[in-house]
Amino acid sequence: MADQSILSAFILGVIEGITEFLPISSTGHLIIAEQWLGARSDTFNIVIQAGAIIAVTIIYWRRLLNLVLGWREPENRDYALKLIVAFLITAVLGLTVKKLGFELPEDASPIAWALIIGGVWMIFAEWAAAKRPQSTTITWPVAILVGIAQVVAGVFPGTSRSGATIFVAMLAGTGNRAAATEFAFLVGIPTMYAASAYQLLKTLKDQGVAGEDWTSLGVAFVTSTIVAFIAVKWLLSYIQTNRFTVFAVYRIILGAILLGFASFGMIH
Repeated sequence: MADQSILSAFILGVIEGITEFLPISSTGHLIIAEQWLGARSDTFNIVIQAGAIIAVTIIYWRRLLNLVLGWREPENRDYALKLIVAFLITAVLGLTVKKLGFELPEDASPIAWALIIGGVWMIFAEWAAAKRPQSTTITWPVAILVGIAQVVAGVFPGTSRSGATIFVAMLAGTGNRAAATEFAFLVGIPTMYAASAYQLLKTLKDQGVAGEDWTSLGVAFVTSTIVAFIAVKWLLSYIQTNRFTVFAVYRIILGAILLGFASFGMIH
């Protein structure tokens, strides 16, 4: 059983690492995967997400350091302020949603529909953005809408935080895929650290860590970190010359398959 638990943890770590920053929804994939591999504790889910955040922080460490050390430069200061505002919007709205007692759905059907609708939305966003000049500028409307999009993605598993923020940025005026992706990922770093810390402290306060399988958790954490690093590096290279269409098609196909599985009772 121990070996099986470690294998399951490894698989979940791989899934988290691949899906956290690709626009295909990590939460949706993990919720479905846990129906077959067994549900994991809140602490486990928080820790493997932390692994993915650490990976993307490593990738962007020079950019982050440049924003901090180059604060006096108007361009850096403007960009950093927009990151901060987007984060604060997410934090305030996210806490409001938490206070209202919102719980993530665990059924496959709403996740499947979110995957399909999100896929169609991505195709439309690519098409609409292609008709505009290739601007790399992050405007204030882009920053505000990205902050809101992060909360919407958190409320509807299957939406994808990265997908929602990237394509909102593209539709709001940052038509360049690389520029939109960078801003979306940089906003995601403090957002995900804060959300993970908040949830971890709440979990430790309410449940503690009694009975936690630390070996499996460690395996999942390391796996998530390594796989996320590779996945993000690949994505940043891929989007230089390719559209996001392949991810949109994948989402639509996966959503349709999940609806089929649900209708036959193979998942709930």
